[in-house]
Order: sequence, then C-alpha cells, then structure tokens
Amino acid sequence: MTYNCIIVFNQTKDAALFCRRVKEPFKGLLNFVGGKVEPGEASEDAAYRELREETGITAAQIRLHHFMDIRYYYQDFDLEMYVGMLEEDVLLREEINPLLWLALDEDFTDRTRFAGDQNIAHIMNVSMKYPLAEGGHLR
Repeated sequence: MTYNCIIVFNQTKDAALFCRRVKEPFKGLLNFVGGKVEPGEASEDAAYRELREETGITAAQIRLHHFMDIRYYYQDFDLEMYVGMLEEDVLLREEINPLLWLALDEDFTDRTRFAGDQNIAHIMNVSMKYPLAEGGHLR
C-alpha cells in the first residue's frame, strides 16, 4: 500500500498547512494533508488529487515536488512525501479535516499535538530545506 503526505507552504514560505484529524489513526492531532494512492494511479497524480480533494488547492496554484519516501516494513506501506509553495492566494476548502496554517517555528516534536510519532518534525526539517523559489518552482 502507498500513501502520500503533502507539505504546502504559503507564498512567503513562513507557514505550512496542516489538518486536524477527525478520525483514527491520530484522531485530534495535527497532520499533513494527503491520502492513499489508488491502484494503477501515478503517484504524482494521487498527490494532486488528494490535495485538491482535501483543500481545494489545484495544480494551477502549486507545483509539487516529490522529495522523500519512508518505507514502513512492519506496517507494510510506503509514504511518499511531496512539497510545494503556493503560487497565489487560495481560499481553502475543507473536505473532512479542519485545516490551519502553522508558523515554521512550531515544536513539531510535540506528541500531544502532532501525529506521526515525531516523524513530522523530521519531515518538516527536510521540507524547509527543499530549494523552492518564488512561485513554487525550483531555483
């Protein structure tokens, strides 16, 4: 099974988009948006589809970059990580989970607030170093 998580930075790259999970796993905790890659679906297509479904953000408003993968052998799934920066202001549209912007100086290691058994802190550190320029494109 393959899942994706999408790190969305605002236009000034000083905040990241999170959702508050309304169901298990990690009910009530903050997490990245994303979801399941359907059988036969290209990974990048799945990332854009999940982003559009969960937030209303379209491919015309952001360019996503596949920047890391995590393999969970015991649970038998892969997690594909994408990062992008908004190219314009967007009006977010919540599907199920409430959405919120968080400043990049948050304590992403706080297990009482964030899902992922502290993986979010590592993923945020790596994604903040990804070379995004204005407009969400590579430098």
